[in-house]
Amino acid sequence: MRLAVTGANGFIGKYLLASLSGKGYILTAVVRSAYLENFPENCTVKKIDNLDEKQNWHEILKDQDIVVHCAARVHVMQDRAADPLAEFRKVNVEGTLNLARQAAKAGVRRFIFLSSIKVNGEETSRISFFKPDDMYNPRDAYGISKMEAEKGLWEVASDTGMELVVIRPVLVYGPGVKGNFNKILIWLDKGLPLPLGAVNNLRSMVSLENLTDFIVLCAKHASAANEVFLVSDGNDISTTDLLRAVGKSMGRPSRLLPVPDSWLHFGAVLLGKKVVAQRLLGSLRVDISKNIELLGWKPPLSVEEGLRRCIK
Repeated sequence: MRLAVTGANGFIGKYLLASLSGKGYILTAVVRSAYLENFPENCTVKKIDNLDEKQNWHEILKDQDIVVHCAARVHVMQDRAADPLAEFRKVNVEGTLNLARQAAKAGVRRFIFLSSIKVNGEETSRISFFKPDDMYNPRDAYGISKMEAEKGLWEVASDTGMELVVIRPVLVYGPGVKGNFNKILIWLDKGLPLPLGAVNNLRSMVSLENLTDFIVLCAKHASAANEVFLVSDGNDISTTDLLRAVGKSMGRPSRLLPVPDSWLHFGAVLLGKKVVAQRLLGSLRVDISKNIELLGWKPPLSVEEGLRRCIK
């Protein structure tokens, strides 16, 4: 069985390849950077010029059975592009659909698309969950581009018969994590006091190990075909409890001040940091019961073990 992973140099892609090694696949790592990771021995490395509508995938896709598409223009907090949505569309929509059409033409049996929970939206209540069959509700350019890619992929799948699996992860953490999660590690490592000791939210997260374990299952499970899945650790956690758990894993005291949520929201609005406040104070929960019932999958790692491995 031949399997290609795009974005193989990325945070998820390189860990996924390591997880697939030894499982009977003939692997192809697709990269854009000249810098090559230490990929598994049985892995062929292929370099592409661009992930856009002009890229020719013929040589890479020849004889492939499965494509796992991890490559993307990723979400950034401060996007300096003049038209962020247009830039996201070039890669995440046009580039993805170009790859999918060529994959179907080349005879690829299954196309696994790593999407984003942002397709569902930005926030739930503390007692509600996003589900795979919810209406689309993206709120930013990145989420819109992922939604448009999903819609286009379903059209390609319908027209060609190629199997499609859409996976929408929540926040992914693990070795090499960047973004807001990495900022949390820096704050705690410096012993900075944080006004987050009384945050009463709940957020779903997913460890890199749990996510790649689920992707590996979707590559081989017959019932994953033509389905949408949300994926998390299955144990939601408040920002306050997350900071305490991370501090414990780091061997650092978490200096958390019990400032009321309402004060923090008010201060964030005054400082123009409403989006940051939403991510720290708001809830975002996903329902993974479909993964359990349809595929028999349960997260192999608990949140506590995932955090411990991430910090280590």
